Amino acid sequence: MALSPGWRAFTSFAMNRCGVLRKAVRSSGFPLFPWGHCPWRGTGSFLDPEMKAFLEQNTEVPSRGSLTPEIQLRLLTPRCKFWWERADLWPHSDPYWAVYWPGGQALSRYLLDNPDVVRGKSVLDIGSGCGATAIAAKMSGALRILANDIDPIAGMAITLNCELNQLNPFPILTKNMLDLEQDKWDLVVLGDMFYDEDLADSLHQWLKKCFWVYKTRVLIGDPGRPQFSGHSIQHQLHKVAEYSLPEPTRQENNGLTTSTVWEFQP
Repeated sequence: MALSPGWRAFTSFAMNRCGVLRKAVRSSGFPLFPWGHCPWRGTGSFLDPEMKAFLEQNTEVPSRGSLTPEIQLRLLTPRCKFWWERADLWPHSDPYWAVYWPGGQALSRYLLDNPDVVRGKSVLDIGSGCGATAIAAKMSGALRILANDIDPIAGMAITLNCELNQLNPFPILTKNMLDLEQDKWDLVVLGDMFYDEDLADSLHQWLKKCFWVYKTRVLIGDPGRPQFSGHSIQHQLHKVAEYSLPEPTRQENNGLTTSTVWEFQP
């Protein structure tokens, strides 16, 4: 059974619908937060019960189909109502957090298989989405974690996913990290973020500062999108791991077959 035209467009947003997210990333204003008026959500913060119910009713926890079956996630699947609806009927901002993108899958698998990368360290997950990579870092013993996503609903989804995996929720920041003063992190991870040329250029400069000023290690997950493979950052990358994507992930991502973890070494 094929996706409806609306959700087919949504699941391929990295190629065809980057404008919506690009506009949001460039926004300098604070979004509205169901848990208060601050873009920082600490551990144990209030989770809006109506939104929690909405997310639980309109997502599913798949039992297979990703590189990390040990991580449970609330996602949009073909068994969810909105998978088949027109995308404009979704009542909130586009739910990019509701897809487990292949770059994030590769990063999460790598951290689970190599816990020494994060054990006892501070980890920043940029564009956290469903929170899987931050969750993988937590499972692997990271000491301090910050999940960053500009969508406040993603923050709620991350909290629900922490609970699904019997983890205490970690802090979530729903402000554009590229607009903020940088802090010291042992490791920065980002998956599927090089989907737009302008954003890729901004990320490249921001990551170079992380590396040179704070000696931060940077890991990037990407399945080979042209905006990434054709970017000048390629000259500063070292391949760390490559994974063959499960068939369901291939089908949801226009036939992409592998996803790679790269270390940024400018």
